[in-house]
Amino acid sequence: MIMGRRRCLILVILVSLLAFSRARELRIKHKHIDHLPIYNHTLATIVVHYASAVYISDLTELFTWTCSRCDGLIEGFQIIDLIIDVQHCLQGFVGVATDLNAIIIAFRGTQEHSIQNWVEDLYWKQLDLNYPGMPDAMVHHGFYSAYHNTTVRPGVLNAIHKAKKFYGDLDIIVTGHSMGGAMAAFCGLDLIVNREAKNVQVMTFGQPRIGNAVFATYYSQLVPNMIRVTHEHDIVPHLPPYFSHFPQKTYHHFPREVNLMGGFINTTLSTSLYQTATSFLSPAGVAV
Repeated sequence: MIMGRRRCLILVILVSLLAFSRARELRIKHKHIDHLPIYNHTLATIVVHYASAVYISDLTELFTWTCSRCDGLIEGFQIIDLIIDVQHCLQGFVGVATDLNAIIIAFRGTQEHSIQNWVEDLYWKQLDLNYPGMPDAMVHHGFYSAYHNTTVRPGVLNAIHKAKKFYGDLDIIVTGHSMGGAMAAFCGLDLIVNREAKNVQVMTFGQPRIGNAVFATYYSQLVPNMIRVTHEHDIVPHLPPYFSHFPQKTYHHFPREVNLMGGFINTTLSTSLYQTATSFLSPAGVAV
């Protein structure tokens, strides 16, 4: 009952903020805009199943890849490590998909009953990003900290090292849904900027905004192979809200966005894909 009231209160707050910020987000002028990545729907249909499997709570089934979501298009995946941070209620995995010839990194989204996750989601204060060559870039404190200031980052880097040791220098695909998408975005940037990784692709589903306009511009230049899959009826990609009165300080998205119901791709298959990334991903059947 208490959790239900808390969820209702959170929803009211979010709707109020969105109403206040109803002005449409300004388009950012990105360099090399003509070189945005091409959306591969077949790949997205595969990747979203990894973003779904990471929600499995039975860690034994997940590690042995015998869970109810571990078959079909992603059958035969080789888990390298589970990434678990109990204190912050965070979960992910790193493994190898031999059919894609790639290392897959997946992050779980918000857990409905995790107060810690809701705190991370709603901690909208912006933090200076101390990355080389990115002055004035500011990011979402909660999402940034979930990846950088927990056991998640060292776990991911260690697993990548092990994967490359056994399988060679593979491509890297990073994915996640909702808050997991935000963490995936930070992970992809980290691998490229701080680890000098090559051939990194980031594909997220229902990802919220994670930084200011300056950060969005830097991100589009540094992580060119980035796809944000969204749906026009999903509230999460519109958070934190965009405030037109503070264009440089407010949160901005970076390209490339693929809106499955926005007229760009409007098919039954596309709708099914996004339902997988929302209803099927969250154990409670709720896009969070």
